[in-house]
Amino acid sequence: MFEVANKKAKKSDDLSKKVKHETWEWIKAIVIAILIVIPVKLFVLDTMIVPTGSMIPTIMPGDRIFVDQISWKYKDLKIGDIVVFWTPFVDKSALAMLGPFDKFMDALSPVHYAGHVKYVKRLIAVGGDTVQLIPAPGHPYFYNVEVNGKIPSALKDRLYTKVGIFSNPNYYYEMANPQKYISSPDYQFLAYYNQDMDYTNYYDSVVSKWGKYVTRDASGNIVIHVPKGYFFAMGDNTTDSFDSRYWGFVPMSNMIGTPFLRIWPLNRFGVMK
Repeated sequence: MFEVANKKAKKSDDLSKKVKHETWEWIKAIVIAILIVIPVKLFVLDTMIVPTGSMIPTIMPGDRIFVDQISWKYKDLKIGDIVVFWTPFVDKSALAMLGPFDKFMDALSPVHYAGHVKYVKRLIAVGGDTVQLIPAPGHPYFYNVEVNGKIPSALKDRLYTKVGIFSNPNYYYEMANPQKYISSPDYQFLAYYNQDMDYTNYYDSVVSKWGKYVTRDASGNIVIHVPKGYFFAMGDNTTDSFDSRYWGFVPMSNMIGTPFLRIWPLNRFGVMK
């Protein structure tokens, strides 16, 4: 009887030791994984899911992409490249679209990006460049983009709408002060996004210091001057892209990198071009 009890006690003790050992091994594995994931995520390879249709048809809503964070630092980005960057403001609605995995991954990023989200857009111009829209032949409601007086080869087939700062040189100011434009047809849009990204504080602390970034050419067309250290980005789905036309320039320090691989959905898996 005592022998049976001793065997049961030994078996229970062995099971307890096994559970403790396996638990410890799992803890070590998780710690090691985190130690590997964090440096890779911060310096080499990032991931994001694209929740909106701003880059249709190039990138579809729900696409998950890998982002190369290294290459762009060793070679010049080209006008027309697709880029991923941290928003220069908190985007509350986009933040709410993120799932637990993406929130966890973003939490591993530098603390000053807390509340910010990743955008993916097409690079239109960098610091020192001028940007304007000109009528696109055969497309009465759309425009080609000119950078420094020429249409970049990578943007020749891309069409844009003349909205935001291209239609109204005071647009950023109006976005920051919607209460002054209650009678404007854009009031609801301005008021919503002013709150959604706390744009008034962003305008006062950042945008207002850009100096004279809007002029007009001899024909009266609006010309945007990109400040040094910033870039201008727009989405391919021009009628449904919340981009630099509405809120301004992005600091180069917010650049994350260039997407190179779509991993989801599986039927669209492949290298991105």
